Amino acid sequence: MTSILNTKTNETATDDNSSLVLFTVSTNGVATVTLNSPQNHNAFDDTIIATLTDIFLEITEREDIRIMILTSTGKSFSAGANLGWMKRMVSYSYDENFKDAQDLALMLKALNFMPQTTIAKIQGAAFGGAVGLASCCDIAFASNKASFCLSEVKLGLIPATISPYVVNAIGERASRRYFQTAERFSADKALLLGLVSEVFEPELLDDAVASLTNSILSNGPEAVQQAKQLAFDVNNKTVDEDLINMTSECIANIRVSTEGQEGLNAFFEKRTPLWINEPLSKEQK
Repeated sequence: MTSILNTKTNETATDDNSSLVLFTVSTNGVATVTLNSPQNHNAFDDTIIATLTDIFLEITEREDIRIMILTSTGKSFSAGANLGWMKRMVSYSYDENFKDAQDLALMLKALNFMPQTTIAKIQGAAFGGAVGLASCCDIAFASNKASFCLSEVKLGLIPATISPYVVNAIGERASRRYFQTAERFSADKALLLGLVSEVFEPELLDDAVASLTNSILSNGPEAVQQAKQLAFDVNNKTVDEDLINMTSECIANIRVSTEGQEGLNAFFEKRTPLWINEPLSKEQK
């Protein structure tokens, strides 16, 4: 199969902070969001958080985007909070701190519940809030040179807004350890904990993400989004009559959908499904 990523273009969405956060969309529906301040290890502040929130919310609303890759330039993935932002926090009142924290929490929520597939590509160190970004993505691929640290307690703080996503990613027991110790751990340890999905040699990371992206793009677009939502819907639910009926309704609905019918027919006819060549129109869905 021809590499789907070869169709990439330079369509971009920009704003006043476009130099710090880059946003591109390919013709085949792959968005790339890039933290772009390598001089300060891609640390973020309230302005960058607002920019990321706007981008994530825009992606959520765009039917032409199927996958979002979250990445960064330079040596580090992200050092977490920017030092200048942290200095300003020292003089914030409680109300200002609450508003500031809510803005970060809303950005993380927008990323976590984005309907499109989200992939974090982590080439280097990810500290503090950056661990939250990785935890919010569906899939995280990391270089074996990457490292991770929940460093907040070193500053007398706690990883509060990122905690729901980190605990979901690595579990309560591991969170109890790393929240308290602020230990720096390797990509291999992150793999064992479930924070990252796979680890690669640095020179293989780009190709690994491209291969994964191509694989996802070959799947039914509506099925991929519904499969992601299904994971949210059944998580920690009791297997009772309501859950059985809900999951039965899900599969029944998608079997009779245009995409489901096309996928089944393509399989039995031993041909490529139509969505690989061009998306189904709204009228076809």
